[in-house]
Amino acid sequence: MDLFSLKDKVAIVTGASGLIGRKHCEALSMAGAKVVATDLKIADDYWQNEKQNAVLSFDVSKKDQAMAVKAQILERYGTIDILVNNAAINDMFENPTMAAEQSRFENYPIEMWQKSLDVNVTGVFICSQVFGTVMAEKGGGSIINVASTYGMVGPDQSIYKDPYGQQIFFKSASYPTTKGAILNFTRFLAAYWGRCGVRVNSLSPGGVENGQDEWFVRNYSAKTCLGRMARSDDYQGALIFLSSDASSYMTGANLVVDGGWTAI
Repeated sequence: MDLFSLKDKVAIVTGASGLIGRKHCEALSMAGAKVVATDLKIADDYWQNEKQNAVLSFDVSKKDQAMAVKAQILERYGTIDILVNNAAINDMFENPTMAAEQSRFENYPIEMWQKSLDVNVTGVFICSQVFGTVMAEKGGGSIINVASTYGMVGPDQSIYKDPYGQQIFFKSASYPTTKGAILNFTRFLAAYWGRCGVRVNSLSPGGVENGQDEWFVRNYSAKTCLGRMARSDDYQGALIFLSSDASSYMTGANLVVDGGWTAI
């Protein structure tokens, strides 16, 4: 079990306030890592009484903010060993009655497209450049880029239809496009930093159940081999594996944990 230990490792998680971001932080901490939980907005009491962990707020799409966070981490811990690029935008539409029309490709706002690129792609680039350089200079580390099944396959728009056949919304082009980009960025960085001892892999999760309408949960679950959506903690084992020496000969790979969604 020592292979899976992260004792005394320093890990950064972006998007730490999100549904699976919290579980990523929890898993790394349980494995022994000192975890820096970051997000655009994150509560000061995120870790409550866990003194070895830290909470920092910053915008992943702003390099100057990432540099400031790096300085704080190095001052406190002296190094960086693990980076989990988890922060991402998944489109939300303020007016549910307009969601179908706004999310339709023909009408999709360029502003939403650009914002997704800024966070989901440029944000991963910036964080990898700023924090990963520390790993490359010291000769080791692990970067995990959180991608998606929609980075590998096109969205099935039929699962967003209610029981009456009405299209509630369309999965827009920005999310699968940006997540697909992350997969190839992972390969680029693995090849670029391999000789520096930095491993770079992607983790592609499936959909997580989180209070969605029952009809959507049924639609989604029917497309998986396991017949269910993921729980928020279903990715913890995979994350520890990619972060630890248990995956020491693994880089440039995409670990798919989707209940069999992409197998059918």
